[in-house]
Amino acid sequence: MTAPDPSPLDPALAELAAAHGVATEYLDQRQRRVAVRPESVVAVLGALGVDASSPAAVRAALAAEGERAGAQPPVVVLRTSEQRTFDVRGRARLVLEDGGSRDLAGTEAGLTIPPGLPLGWHRLDTDGGEIPVVVAPDRLALPPGRHWGWAVQLYATPSRASWGLGDLADLRRLGEWSAERGADLVLVNPLHAVAPGLPVQPSPYYPSSRRWANPLYLRIEDTAAYAAAPADVRAAVDGMRPPAVGARLDRDAAWAARQAALTALWPYAERPDLDRLDDDLRDFATWCALAEAFGRDWREWPEAYRRPGAAAVADARSDLAERVVFHAWQQVLLDRQLGDVQRALADAGMAVGVVHDLAVGTDPAGADGWVLQDALAHGARIGAPPDTFNQQGQDWGMPPWHPRRLAELHYAPLRDMLRSLLRHAGGVRIDHVLGLFRAWWVPADGTARDGTYVSYDVDALLGVVTLEAARAGAIVIGEDLGTVPPGVRRTLRDRGILGTSVLWFERDKPADGKPGGLVPPERWREDAAASVTTHDLPTVRGWLRGEHVRVRAELGLLDDADAEWASWRRERAELVALLTELGLVEGDADDEEALAAAMHAFLGATTCRVVLAAPADAVGDLQQPNLPGTTDEYPNWRLPVTEASGSVVLLDDLLADPRVARLAAVLDAAVR
Repeated sequence: MTAPDPSPLDPALAELAAAHGVATEYLDQRQRRVAVRPESVVAVLGALGVDASSPAAVRAALAAEGERAGAQPPVVVLRTSEQRTFDVRGRARLVLEDGGSRDLAGTEAGLTIPPGLPLGWHRLDTDGGEIPVVVAPDRLALPPGRHWGWAVQLYATPSRASWGLGDLADLRRLGEWSAERGADLVLVNPLHAVAPGLPVQPSPYYPSSRRWANPLYLRIEDTAAYAAAPADVRAAVDGMRPPAVGARLDRDAAWAARQAALTALWPYAERPDLDRLDDDLRDFATWCALAEAFGRDWREWPEAYRRPGAAAVADARSDLAERVVFHAWQQVLLDRQLGDVQRALADAGMAVGVVHDLAVGTDPAGADGWVLQDALAHGARIGAPPDTFNQQGQDWGMPPWHPRRLAELHYAPLRDMLRSLLRHAGGVRIDHVLGLFRAWWVPADGTARDGTYVSYDVDALLGVVTLEAARAGAIVIGEDLGTVPPGVRRTLRDRGILGTSVLWFERDKPADGKPGGLVPPERWREDAAASVTTHDLPTVRGWLRGEHVRVRAELGLLDDADAEWASWRRERAELVALLTELGLVEGDADDEEALAAAMHAFLGATTCRVVLAAPADAVGDLQQPNLPGTTDEYPNWRLPVTEASGSVVLLDDLLADPRVARLAAVLDAAVR
């Protein structure tokens, strides 16, 4: 599907694309206009369920759009200060979430929902049926002052007591240690659920479900079943612990050990009642049991089991009741341990506590793909267009939300997912928050270069996000990096959602064909979480040594490796010069630890509300957790924290390392 130049777009096709929010052109990272190929537009419309394969099909689809005009909206989302008028005649009753009601009268202009309504999920009863009405806050309230914390790949920070991967007990220990040194939050990688069985999906950003959690993060010894088991059973379980952590994390061994231990403890568990399970937990646990029976891709199951509400699924749930309840039990355990962590960090004095990371999507074969299939567009994959750092674009292999179907479901899938994440948290980071505005859809038979953007009702999506965050008393951080459309950051700021500012990327606009210079700290935006780097970028020490260039060049991911090396050398010299000018370092370009401390002091000198750092950067880790554009070519998500020498650093050693304490002191002094 690759062509050198796109052909002109037929005006009728362009009109149809606009009606469905499908972009026919866009601005790239350097603000150059890029025309989308007609074939890509047709393919993405097809993924939306719109036939545009011929002129006649386009005309028919446009006629269908005309018939939709003036239809009653499936849901109304507004802010507390807003009023909304839409085309509904006659009288209507607004029934509030708390049971109260208000009568509304329509006029010739339509029916007006007044401002000043309480926050919540209400409904409007009209002659044409019910319309859900979601009232969100005008703006999220942020905790006063500035705050710092760690951004942690939890699986990569096991302790000597954990089972091969960092777990929730390790998170609690790190959080309490950090709170003593002034930290207010710990941002963790997504803890989303994976499919049961082996091999285990290594990427926390490619989960089976974003609604539920991963049993790999359970601390077995902290379960009630372990405490209730006889001494000989506990001893047997203790013997199941995986061997010491090596240069590569072994999720398969960790999974097998935990599942064996949980199976041994199952006779001593407080078992959930299958008939009284929450519907959503019942569906997830049912998917897990069916995946064990038929395989982990529901699209390959016998046809009778491919819909959650099918009669065959209900029969199977009864037949597999023991396994369904076993999987539900693990989620109950995770919920308890997640709650214990957040309470402990609050008790230790953290203003925020745990900030959970929300992945941008899920495995199409997984539990969410099955349960939420009506809200997803399975004929496309989300990703990102080519840019300077990922020159071939990105294909993340996950189905996007279907904009209209999500609205027709009243945004309940998004609401329920957020409620689950925020149940035991002080915040959520939304990976690729730009996806709430528009998402890069890759056609089923295309590459990332063949995609285009599809727009969403961002006011509605942000309304759901801010309502659920406000109810949880949580902050929201949006990862707004990459090709950012105009107005996105202003919209996030207006909603009280923090953006993401990364040292490598904070530059003035390009001029005369040259990249802009690094922005000094006093000109960074206030409403943002600042960091030197992220999990998708080189570590601090890795960047200082050019590891990100070396690795990508060796893997053939660069169009011009020599140019990339030259660019890195210029940028490194530029940063050292700026740090020296600000008095943060005494100009020794070879003292990597001093430069790393200076970079974090630089973050503290900004006005950003939140400052984040990775403990791994304090000990000189060279290996970035994930290298975008690769799968098995690079050990993504399989790397423990290591020193520059390559030796593994366990959590016990990390918390005893004076370099980590020094970095915490730098951050606390700068932010306070």
